[in-house]
Amino acid sequence: MKKLPIGLQTFSKLIEGDYYYADKTPLIAKLVESGQYYFLSRPRRFGKSLLISTLKSAFAGEEKLFKDLYLEKNWDWSKQYAVIPISFGRGVVSSVKVLNQTLSSILNEVAQSYGVCLTEDTEANRFAELIRALRNLTGLPVVILIDEYDKPILDNIDKEELALTIRDALKNIYSVIKDSDAYIKFALLTGVSKFSKISLFSGLNNLEDISLNPDYATLCGYTEPEIKQVFGEYAANTDFELLRQWYNGYNFLGEKVYNPFDVLLYFKNRQFKNYWFETGNPSFLLKLIRKNQYNLPKIENIVLNEAQLGSFDIGELNLESVLFQTGYLTIKKVEEFSGNFFYYLTYPNREVKASLNQYLLADLTHADFSQATQNQMQIYKALESSDLTALKQTLCAIFASIPHDWYRKNQMSLYEGYYASIVYSCFCALGFTVIAEDSTNHGRIDLTVMMQDKVFIIEFKVLDENSKQGTALTQIKAKNYQQKYLNADKTIFLIGIEFEKNERNIVLFEWEQVES
Repeated sequence: MKKLPIGLQTFSKLIEGDYYYADKTPLIAKLVESGQYYFLSRPRRFGKSLLISTLKSAFAGEEKLFKDLYLEKNWDWSKQYAVIPISFGRGVVSSVKVLNQTLSSILNEVAQSYGVCLTEDTEANRFAELIRALRNLTGLPVVILIDEYDKPILDNIDKEELALTIRDALKNIYSVIKDSDAYIKFALLTGVSKFSKISLFSGLNNLEDISLNPDYATLCGYTEPEIKQVFGEYAANTDFELLRQWYNGYNFLGEKVYNPFDVLLYFKNRQFKNYWFETGNPSFLLKLIRKNQYNLPKIENIVLNEAQLGSFDIGELNLESVLFQTGYLTIKKVEEFSGNFFYYLTYPNREVKASLNQYLLADLTHADFSQATQNQMQIYKALESSDLTALKQTLCAIFASIPHDWYRKNQMSLYEGYYASIVYSCFCALGFTVIAEDSTNHGRIDLTVMMQDKVFIIEFKVLDENSKQGTALTQIKAKNYQQKYLNADKTIFLIGIEFEKNERNIVLFEWEQVES
């Protein structure tokens, strides 16, 4: 096993005191050789800070840290560039005043490390002053590395006016990079979201976005070959089929990558858990879903064009784009029509799908975690034992337990997808293979739930005063949906679930087992 003695603060000494890494330095060399200004978006905990740390050490000429790595023999170590590393990861920026204090502290630390004294009175001017001073001091252009460039905005994303004020303050800071072009060797900005160049990077029109550049798709994250090579004996007895299901699946238009945070903690603890998901809070996403009255089963079949995929602007947030950029969705496939690209999105893996739906289910039903856990156990036991009467009783109890006051304060129950969304999230939260809008040659199944030896084909209907009961199961049979799974060597159940808005519950739950 090799150790990487570069600042691995995020993943420090996770396994028996060793640092486990994949050599990404060939991509770093290519990045530096190919351009000057870059932007990279990746979900949180994906190794962006480690990338920044590695670049800092390379440009600073710390050759000894790159022993046995590609850069050791493919880098000009005779030059030591001054590096200005700026990270907004420290603390929460609650105001422009705090933003300026944070930046001022960072600039002072960098200046002091080079023996430079800053005299300008505004942060933008001090930033420009530092760039020029370091250029004059070393005789070489400087390197600027900005990590979590968007965090001050994301910290306040649900406070639109404050977020806009902070965005404008950051815009003033980032404009310094463009104005200092003659003094800069290389610049990289990383973050979770992709704010438009117009709104945040005014004038910095030569900033190359490599977020979905296939050449750099694996720059952050582990590929499967890298895991097997890097972790050696730790990976020898690993069930890679399960590892893929839990943590793989992120697609940045190249080879798929595993979430590195998950992989490291899995090898430390040897337990499949929701490591990545538990480090974040999806409360803002829940608000967006409520606001958009989103039909959750449709989340697996989202299609966005190129502009929508990269759209992220305060006050005009698109839920699907936010889900993608924050790592809750990834690219399933891309189609091109007459030069226009369309991106099909889906959950990256089991961890994200199950964990997110646990939160969504709690939000949709207003259930406490104790009751939600009990409901999950009852649903699992009902499906495992093929006891559909028990499944019906549990689902009815979930709807019946939603407080009347919740309906009064929310309009969620007024849209038809609400009821199907709850049932969908119940199954997803258990980690089952759940396919929404499952395509057949006769139409689309509303929901297919697959277990090792069973398939449940489900159709939903929401009734009003003019609707006739008994059409959900009839539709499954009329369209012969079960035909798709007749050769799957699984027991097939057909389930029709019908809801009534005034009752706010299931009024008809019918099922049949398909005879083999």
